[in-house]
Amino acid sequence: MDDRGQTIFVAGHRGMVGSAIVRCLQAQGRTRILTADRQSLDLTDQAAVRRFFAEQRIDQVYLAAAKVGGIHANNTYPAEFIHDNLVIQTNVINAAHTSDVDRLLFLGSSCIYPKFAEQPMREDALLTGLLEPTNEPYAIAKIAGIKMCESYNRQYGRRYRSVMPTNLYGPNDNFHPDNAHVLPALMRRLHEAKAAGRDSVAVWGTGRAMREFLHVDDMARASVFVMGMDDAVYAANTHPNLSHINVGSGVDCTIADLVQMLARVIGYEGRLTFDVTKPDGAPRKLMDMSRLAAMGWRPEIGLEDGLRQTYGWFLEHQAEIRG
Repeated sequence: MDDRGQTIFVAGHRGMVGSAIVRCLQAQGRTRILTADRQSLDLTDQAAVRRFFAEQRIDQVYLAAAKVGGIHANNTYPAEFIHDNLVIQTNVINAAHTSDVDRLLFLGSSCIYPKFAEQPMREDALLTGLLEPTNEPYAIAKIAGIKMCESYNRQYGRRYRSVMPTNLYGPNDNFHPDNAHVLPALMRRLHEAKAAGRDSVAVWGTGRAMREFLHVDDMARASVFVMGMDDAVYAANTHPNLSHINVGSGVDCTIADLVQMLARVIGYEGRLTFDVTKPDGAPRKLMDMSRLAAMGWRPEIGLEDGLRQTYGWFLEHQAEIRG
């Protein structure tokens, strides 16, 4: 089916993932891409979201809008993380349904899986154990989003799909030194330490926690790939009550290794220390990529190449970067 003439709404188009999805769609020649900034559409306002969908002729939705952050932000603002994400996804998914939008892609997170899930984490690990306490409210919101999509599919025959990205990085990330995810926060901290001539940089945790990272342009390509996948292929690799798909690089590293790689990319030659009084989070988070690989998708950007590209973007956009 040729759907290039369809209108595609990308919710959260100014965020890291949403902007990457827009770039990916544009590279494919899609011209009917619908976006709305916060001033024109507040996704937490149910009535406004319903009006927006009723007024537009939308065929597909990429739900990339979310409140996101690292360990510090999740620990500090748990109420906002669960409330805002629940409200945004509830408003958008329900408005899509009531406006007869048949295709929607919901973007979740690897934190939906139990803290001590078997590694690499398979899709069927969902709801089999306790979550990581530092981001439990955010994870619960994302699990609710997955189950919403499954419920609308089961009851109304919708084609609402969910992808669970690993830790993402790239252009338009949040580089706040405290509230950002680990990679962009460390990138900024090392950059500023180099600029200021500091002889050491402290890193949260022991450095032994292992994380997987994926460039956001790879995530965007995976999202468009899953959205456009033939229904029979998708159904053959998922289950009505377990319909989410992992998206990752398939490779992880310790936080200590990541910091050393970042220091090399940035050119910081000072000492790296680890503050063991700060939490590590989950000991390891590696996604099982076998389902998406069986469907024919693979990432294209290696970690060090991606870090160099992202740092180049950071240097070019320091005046306007978030954080």
